Amino acid sequence: MTDLPFPLSGSTLIVGPSQTGKTRLTAQALDAWIERKGTEGVVVLEFAPEVERDECMLGGRLDRFTTIPDRVWYGVLEANAPRSEGKTEEKMVALAQDNAKRASRILDEAANPRVVFVNDATIPYQHKSFDSKQLTSYCKRAECVVMNAFESDELGTDDPVSRYEREAVGFIQAWVDRTISL
Repeated sequence: MTDLPFPLSGSTLIVGPSQTGKTRLTAQALDAWIERKGTEGVVVLEFAPEVERDECMLGGRLDRFTTIPDRVWYGVLEANAPRSEGKTEEKMVALAQDNAKRASRILDEAANPRVVFVNDATIPYQHKSFDSKQLTSYCKRAECVVMNAFESDELGTDDPVSRYEREAVGFIQAWVDRTISL
């Protein structure tokens, strides 16, 4: 088992640009939790889109790095990648709105958590329609939360999707106990 750079208690946000190991570290935390405490009350919220750019995978799901046990509540958003898929700002915003709506439904259906792992936590926040407190209110019920989020200007800065995402990172950072920057 790999030692983690944070405790499996309270709330942790892992941030950084693409391809820095945010998802891999989140998967390691999930594996460590299950090894130590089992699968009871484990909730995985999978919000990451999978986008290939220049033969490199941007984003990606936790199951690329670990096997999600059947006994884990696993909510998967088949996420759009607004900045990659949207050819116009209007299309980007529409794709982000679709993500926000479907992520909200996943949170409404999610099991009662003991621990929550969130991959690409800011995807639902890329549109103004997502209730900024829905994710954190859900996570408050858990004894441990580990989430990761994209933090970089490499995919854009001036479009509405990027602006909302930056605001979301700040909002989540203010909520969590600790932030790990990769």
